[in-house]
Amino acid sequence: MEAAALTYRVREPEGEPRGALVLLHGRGANELDLEPLLSVLDREARLLGILPRGPLTLPPGGAHWYAVRQVGYPDPGTFFTTFERASTWLDAVLGELEVPAERTVLGGFSQGAVMSYALGLAASRPPPAGIVAMSGFIPRVEGFELDLASRAGLPVSISHGRNDPVIGVQWGRDARDQLMNAGLDVRYHEDPVGHTITPQALAQAREVREAALPPT
Repeated sequence: MEAAALTYRVREPEGEPRGALVLLHGRGANELDLEPLLSVLDREARLLGILPRGPLTLPPGGAHWYAVRQVGYPDPGTFFTTFERASTWLDAVLGELEVPAERTVLGGFSQGAVMSYALGLAASRPPPAGIVAMSGFIPRVEGFELDLASRAGLPVSISHGRNDPVIGVQWGRDARDQLMNAGLDVRYHEDPVGHTITPQALAQAREVREAALPPT
């Protein structure tokens, strides 16, 4: 499916949806990459599962959300273009599906985690129900403003590999500290692994997702 120039897939829930779970893939993957996580994070299939594809095609292939300039500091040109497209897309899709932002959990891995932070914390965006960030960082881009004050109490799951060679664990710790100091309801987990998602990280993510959007 396409809306506002982003390709995406929707997994229908069992019965009337109680909200939406949006999962954004990492660098060089596509919208199918995190599809298996829908059944892990939403075991009762009570949420609309929405899987978008990054709009950029860059070396070494696959779909991307922004060009990598420096870890922690996305390339401004591609980041802002994607952020605007993703914002327009998300508003359009949630409008079509009749799901408000406050009933939507945003989550992702690597670049997808970065975009989940961006879409969930930006001053120009409405607060979501929660955020699940796996092996990512809060983007630092000149001119990009966060509004953390209005997100006080927001459920957030942050997980990171202690030995991550792609996005160092200090970025996960930095996000944890920044959001906790701002009053968000943060749960944090580290594993002695690299740039990957562990069962323990998913267990925490599921608990936070269920706290944000209770299954019953």
